[in-house]
Amino acid sequence: MTEYPHLFEPLDLGFTSLRNRTIMGSMHTGLEDRASNFERLAAFYAERAKGGAGLIVTGGFAPNIEGSFYPFASKLTTRREARHHEQVTDAVHREGGKIALQILHAGRYAYHPFSVSASATKSPITPFGARALSEKGVRRQIRGFARAAELARSAGYDGVEIMGSEGYFINQFLAPRTNAREDGWGGTPANRRRIATEIVRAVRAAVGDDFIIVYRLSVLDLVEGGQTWEEIVALGQEIEAAGTTILSTGIGWHEARVPTIVTSVPRMAFTEVAERLRPHVDLPVVTSNRINMPDQAEQALAAGQADLVQMARPWLADPQWATKAESGRAETINTCIACNQACLDHTFQRKVASCLVNPRAAHETQLVLSPTTRRKRVAVVGGGPAGLAAAVSAAERGHAVELFEAGDDIGGQFALAMRIPGKEEFAETIRYYRGELERRAVALHLGRRVGVDDLTGFDEVVLATGVTPRVPEITGIDHPMVVTYPEAVLGTREIGERVAVIGAGGIGVDVTELLTTGASPTLDLKEWQDEWGVDPFSPERGGLKDAHPAPSRRTVYLVQRKETKIGAGLGKTSGWVHRAAIKAKGVHQIIGAAYERIDDEGLHITVDGKPRTLAVDNVVVCTGQESVRDLVELLQAKGVTVHVIGGADVAAELDAKRAIRQGTELAASL
Repeated sequence: MTEYPHLFEPLDLGFTSLRNRTIMGSMHTGLEDRASNFERLAAFYAERAKGGAGLIVTGGFAPNIEGSFYPFASKLTTRREARHHEQVTDAVHREGGKIALQILHAGRYAYHPFSVSASATKSPITPFGARALSEKGVRRQIRGFARAAELARSAGYDGVEIMGSEGYFINQFLAPRTNAREDGWGGTPANRRRIATEIVRAVRAAVGDDFIIVYRLSVLDLVEGGQTWEEIVALGQEIEAAGTTILSTGIGWHEARVPTIVTSVPRMAFTEVAERLRPHVDLPVVTSNRINMPDQAEQALAAGQADLVQMARPWLADPQWATKAESGRAETINTCIACNQACLDHTFQRKVASCLVNPRAAHETQLVLSPTTRRKRVAVVGGGPAGLAAAVSAAERGHAVELFEAGDDIGGQFALAMRIPGKEEFAETIRYYRGELERRAVALHLGRRVGVDDLTGFDEVVLATGVTPRVPEITGIDHPMVVTYPEAVLGTREIGERVAVIGAGGIGVDVTELLTTGASPTLDLKEWQDEWGVDPFSPERGGLKDAHPAPSRRTVYLVQRKETKIGAGLGKTSGWVHRAAIKAKGVHQIIGAAYERIDDEGLHITVDGKPRTLAVDNVVVCTGQESVRDLVELLQAKGVTVHVIGGADVAAELDAKRAIRQGTELAASL
């Protein structure tokens, strides 16, 4: 008997059934763009099918060249291309899973000069403007969708997902924001909806009645000039009549200035929108976005908010998500922390995607943790992300591992990050590793600062000793008002009402958010909606309202030496959220500053050749880190095999993605 009876109830679709109510949502991995990578893609999906996913949806494949994201990007247009997909579908079916191919037409989101859309417009996130389609051109696009679906069926897929959300091609026809047509494909809501219904109708005619069609419906555009709720409901009913099997809910356009999936978005932030739609259709309705653990999924289903739960990134983090939940082992799930650093950020940089907390994601055939043939004694020094990954992965392979941590608990920099408002999810990674250390029988020594003699009896020594805050050479840096960033985050020092934060990298921005924020809006959906101007029940187009962020707790100056914009080095898909958050708090942002001195008057700087004094109570130093490597040469002199990873290896702007990957790769090589 499972703890999650609604989540693991099969779903009868008439002509077929799904083994449970989980959908692995579409995630473009970058492996889709080359047939030579399909063996890796097959292994990636097969592992998730083995892990119990009810239905897997692939990354997006364009129905024609015009609809592709960029030159030579993934598409499904020929029988030859379809044959390559057979190794993917066969691999999933061998594991008892079902898989649907997502048909995604980029429209004006394409990164090439041949993009097309409802009207001649240019998106704010792409370099090229789109050409308005003629009547003939519109018909050609509809046929492209049908052809792609037909090819998907021939390749062994169980269904297709038609991407009608997130601001892509179909969504561009639906919204007045991007559809200025006055012909039969625009001018009225009914005409704007026409392309969606005709695509579904054409796809159904091409694939027959015994084939899954999922339609991804934008239920909350979050852009001005989006759809009204009445238009969304009408579209849902029309595409149901046209032959859709499952109705999936999509949230927000890519150009929206409202975050929808980053870690600062509250869990289950949008389930109420799916619940609002469900009474208006007879199809199974899917809820999505910021659901990452089984208790949330079960809650949404039990409350009648949806019929299925779609998660994408949680399946990157843990391919056994469903089997662990069903067997009563939810506490062993490696939880997605919605950081985007190795998945979406990689996708938008045209890199192969992976996962910060699971670097094996999309690299299953390359990063293999096979059982060892020679059991070694391994010492890992440092219980931050790098050390934890190395210790757990080495123990998983069968090595005898001891982990030494000088502090009173594990976590390292993650133990600081989880205290930042909006990064509460980082505690889940520490929870996961704490459990894995016990389950893998890793001997954990807390409060133990080791020396050379403590480590000479091991076969392998891994130094993951991390970093220490860099102290800049500023006159007065030892003034009592100066606070290190760990002191600020941990609350071991009192912080006054006026603060200067020096250093505006990731840590400086995090500390600024901590200093300006009271109760975290991530833990209060209503407060978060007020902060970002989201109203799922708004009569206005797009589901927007005026934003009313809570006022800042302090007057904060965020200062950096560089001339670049504040937070320029932050992640592509999350950096803008942090920049918007500190702007909303009225943070004074100062770039190109020279630090002159710190004294009783405050922080003295020079900007554009002009002296300026910031009269503050405290100066918080976030000017980088230095590697802690004092044991390296001493151990090498003793002939000890030493491996240096994480911040101890490279301290330049903390990088948990690199640290966890290094720890895992090292363990695979031992």
